[in-house]
Amino acid sequence: MMTIEEHKARTSRSYKLLLIFAMISMTMMFAGLTSALVVSKSRPDWLTNFQLPSAFTYSLITILLCSVTFHLAKRAIKKDDRKGTTTFLLTTLVLGFTFVFFQLQGFGQLFENHLYPVGGSGSITISFLYVLVYLHLAHLSGGIISLLIIIYNHFKQKYNSTQFLGIELGAMYWHFLDFLWVYLFLFLYFFK
Repeated sequence: MMTIEEHKARTSRSYKLLLIFAMISMTMMFAGLTSALVVSKSRPDWLTNFQLPSAFTYSLITILLCSVTFHLAKRAIKKDDRKGTTTFLLTTLVLGFTFVFFQLQGFGQLFENHLYPVGGSGSITISFLYVLVYLHLAHLSGGIISLLIIIYNHFKQKYNSTQFLGIELGAMYWHFLDFLWVYLFLFLYFFK
């Protein structure tokens, strides 16, 4: 017969493993898309002088700050610092929405430069950029939803120094999203 602690440990491992499998599948999807982008670079209509919008750089900084604040929230709950956990979780949420704002600003900058993904003036280069960024934003929306659930559970006092699995899983996913955006940003910035 399993003890309560053994059951908690097994459940924790199971949830972490499921999340890791999901992150691996997302990584494979983005690897496939970036591989397709590499192959498409040989097309005659590929933009060679394209520059990423400056708003995407600001979004990079913002999402890195998100990762830091989520990590600090996890550290705070491990010390039973409820006020600190609340502050860092809410800061992460605000930074997450700020990231989305900068992403939308980046698309606005593309439109200002008449860079469209489809239509008569559309470009395959810009189409790939839109697909990659919108897919990342879709995954980020899942991260924001999970963060909202974590904040709700935190206010319901479901987390403490011995029970913080939700925050830990949320932090793992958020760090993955950060890594993914850093990869995409650097890939798009240097691969022209």
